[in-house]
Amino acid sequence: MVTSTFNADITDGLRRGALEYLTEAGATGVTVLDVPGAFELPLLAQACAEEGHDAIVCLGAVIEGDTDHYEHVASRTSEGLMRVQLDTGVPVAFGVLTVRSVDQAIVRAAPGSGNKGREAAAAAIGAAMALRTIRSRKG
Repeated sequence: MVTSTFNADITDGLRRGALEYLTEAGATGVTVLDVPGAFELPLLAQACAEEGHDAIVCLGAVIEGDTDHYEHVASRTSEGLMRVQLDTGVPVAFGVLTVRSVDQAIVRAAPGSGNKGREAAAAAIGAAMALRTIRSRKG
């Protein structure tokens, strides 16, 4: 799991939700890494994939401001994470909030079933299991 520490009040909630789900699912050997911002997530996701992780959960919060910065960071992060999973064959769950306001982010990072970190962890496990099924049929 790779988490952006920018907007930590939000991303800490995403991480808690993801870790809660992974614990409930019985995941073991979970590596937890921090990066300064969402823009660094693709690089660390790629490094994790190359090290043999079964799936990577990427968490962050990109909140729209008064400039175009939001659009650049959100789109490049999304594109980068998609490229990592397609290039490596390792699922990369997109748990990066791209929201218009802090209030929207708070709702999505709150404890409970609507926590987007939790949803990203579930997506990562689901994709990893589906890939394992597909790859086991090759033999």
